[in-house]
Amino acid sequence: MTLRRATRIDLEALPLEVAPRLLGGELRTVVGGHEVRLRITEVEAYHGRGTGELADPGSHARMGRTARNATMWGEPGHLYVYLSHGIHSCVNVVCAPDGIAGGVLLRAGSVVEGTDAAIQRSGRTGRDLARGPGRFGQVSGLRHPLHDGIDAITGAVLHDASAELWLARPVDRVATGPRVGVAGVAGTHAFPWRFWIEGDSTVSAFRWGRGAAPTG
Repeated sequence: MTLRRATRIDLEALPLEVAPRLLGGELRTVVGGHEVRLRITEVEAYHGRGTGELADPGSHARMGRTARNATMWGEPGHLYVYLSHGIHSCVNVVCAPDGIAGGVLLRAGSVVEGTDAAIQRSGRTGRDLARGPGRFGQVSGLRHPLHDGIDAITGAVLHDASAELWLARPVDRVATGPRVGVAGVAGTHAFPWRFWIEGDSTVSAFRWGRGAAPTG
């Protein structure tokens, strides 16, 4: 499949529009001299306060700019790398114009290059290497807070790491549905902001967040 380097213009739309376009593309990282290329198979869109027509109660930026989410408000094409549950470094592609908060969480992928490095970092093999956002972040080698804000457009080195985002032609069979494990209304069918390549074995398993599952 032919890929091309992403540009800032590719990412200037709101995350909800950009998210499905990332499917089939790759995040390529070089950390500590080891390259890993991850084909993106599952993503979730997140808007910040004042972004888009529908307020997103599931976003880290829902209450406005903070020290934690500052990268989400910046120039598109940087990566917002945050810590989940105090353990997992998760990777988001910043979208929307500079000053408008938004990001696309890279939820799952398949390793297309750098399998040995991915196995060494994770201790896993097979389809589960990058299945889920914590695992995806782990095998990419990007870590919070060292690599938060790294530029995936220029590929500039930050703390012995570089990242590049590559885009593919639109993929077939894109599915959409509620975001995984997000609490309350933000994790319901009111926000079908998760996109994945239908039938791909690396896509993470769905689970409802607290208070999000339908009743009855």
